[in-house]
Amino acid sequence: MPERFTKSCHECGLVSQFEELSAGSEASCPRCSHTLSSVGHHKEQGVMAYAVASLITLIMSLTFPYMSFSVQGISQQITLYQAVDMMNRMDNSLIAILLFLAVILLPAYFLVLSLWFYLLVDRNKHVHYASNRFTFLALKSLSWAKPWLMVDVFLIGVLVSLIKIASLADVSMGLSFWAFCIYAMLVVKTISLVDFDWLWDRLVPTKTSQDQMVGSIFQNKQHLACHICGQVHSYSESTHHCSRCHTHLHRFEPIKNLQIAWALLFTSVVFYIPANLYPMMYTSAFGSSEGSTIMEGVILLWNMGSYPVALIILIASVFIPMAKMVALAYLYWNAKRVHGLTAQRANRYLKLYRVTEFIGRWSMIDIFVVAILVALVQLDGVMAIYPGPAALSFASVVIFTMLSAMIFDSRIIWK
Repeated sequence: MPERFTKSCHECGLVSQFEELSAGSEASCPRCSHTLSSVGHHKEQGVMAYAVASLITLIMSLTFPYMSFSVQGISQQITLYQAVDMMNRMDNSLIAILLFLAVILLPAYFLVLSLWFYLLVDRNKHVHYASNRFTFLALKSLSWAKPWLMVDVFLIGVLVSLIKIASLADVSMGLSFWAFCIYAMLVVKTISLVDFDWLWDRLVPTKTSQDQMVGSIFQNKQHLACHICGQVHSYSESTHHCSRCHTHLHRFEPIKNLQIAWALLFTSVVFYIPANLYPMMYTSAFGSSEGSTIMEGVILLWNMGSYPVALIILIASVFIPMAKMVALAYLYWNAKRVHGLTAQRANRYLKLYRVTEFIGRWSMIDIFVVAILVALVQLDGVMAIYPGPAALSFASVVIFTMLSAMIFDSRIIWK
């Protein structure tokens, strides 16, 4: 008899049950169509192969020269790590830490742990909390790290920065740049294959029957669901922690949840003002220095004839942050007011929420563009680029809008 799995949808709160999936199939929530679980072809071997290949290309990306910049016979060559370290030397330690985490450390951490856990699954190993607390913590940390992996965003930022300075000097790519391009594609593929609920079900199988909770709704206090491992529990005021991963269980508290989401959103709005008023970076050439805001950079690129790059910066750095803040405010406002929404209308709100959650990280492109330009263009006496005060403010805008979207409980829409 095939094994059956019981899941509470993280998006709408309905408990569904499905049989063990065959390779290449997925199970979706019958209420909101959110994917509950998916199984790719050769799942364990696929993830392990992509993770190993990603780690090899990461090492190559850090080992060799990344790119070089040359003007009037003076050249500057950087490695990938120097692109991060230069922001620290320019008294922008917070942005340097953000770059290091998002592009190097967290992706490497995610790849190593994914490789380890899928290897355990391939060997039919089970994990027990009493003797493997570190393993439990590592498995939980995978889902926390995933939203902050921005290797693909950094690669687009690098390409934008190359187009931005190609007319000013000669730029050549090193071996590490091509390795990084492959690394970015492999990381994206690895992330798409990793299924956290699938890992939990095989490494830490549930021991209690959950058949009686099928069809129950989270918002009606008919069950409790762990947001980390997906374990479904019978509702009880005395139940505070997940019986499988020991994570604190969140109850349905729409007022409190919206207050936190609104607070984070308002914080991003506050940072958005200086991010657009102050210079994003300063360009120094032959003794004169000039600062440029985000919009001034877009206008400059447009006047230079770099229309695609100007549009990318305009969309990623101006339109997306503003649109995301407006969209989240619209969602939060309506989530507080709605009662008895039809499934069709609730699904429209849910699709809007999914889009805002997906696009938020791409606003970080401008920060990565600044980091590359600052590291690459340091030709003393001829030309140099320095980060402006708006860089940190803009990074804060992206981070707080991401946190606001992540903290928001979309099940409020379905109340």
